[in-house]
Amino acid sequence: MLKKGTILVLLFCVFVNNGNGLYFHIGETERKCFIEEIPDETKVLVHYKVELYDPRSDGFMKSSTGIGMHVEIKDPDDKTILSRVYSSEGRIAFTSHTPGEHIICLYSNSTAWFSGTQLRVHLDIQVGEQAIDYANVAQKEKLTELQLRIRQLVDQVEQITKEQNYQRYREERFRQTSESTHRRVFWWSLAQTIILLIMGAWQMRHLKYFFEAKKLV
Repeated sequence: MLKKGTILVLLFCVFVNNGNGLYFHIGETERKCFIEEIPDETKVLVHYKVELYDPRSDGFMKSSTGIGMHVEIKDPDDKTILSRVYSSEGRIAFTSHTPGEHIICLYSNSTAWFSGTQLRVHLDIQVGEQAIDYANVAQKEKLTELQLRIRQLVDQVEQITKEQNYQRYREERFRQTSESTHRRVFWWSLAQTIILLIMGAWQMRHLKYFFEAKKLV
């Protein structure tokens, strides 16, 4: 589970037909995580590059070889898919096997860099057919330009189908959650009503005995 205060979680959704690039600054002991919604059996490519803050130029420069990043990826069931230390620049590829929110975390491989200096991390996450290097595919499989284009279209159709299946999966889970919540509210309301009726009957009975005893006096 992610602990509050130690992890800054940035929530964003990357759709299949879009690649997203961003950069963020990270402190000495910071751990930054991203939640990515991914369909099942979908390839994901994560590329990052670390730059070191230079106080002389008040800018960022290429980091030294001693600085690395620990990359940790967990699936929706909180199982670790990948956890290892990479260099200051790396490319990580993995395939999802469970649909849902995957957590991608990055943090320093050291607790003390250079007197608490700051790093800038460039991050690009590509999902689905955007994560496929088609130039490399064409070279390996010796595809013509037309064959490569057909291959891209087939991959796009497959990914759209996966995305639609994932949306149906999300809707089904939302429906089940809503029904479960409604059932709980109904039974809780029914239990409250029964308790009130029992308490009312108990009070009426004791009031009746009280008035009868008072008349006898």
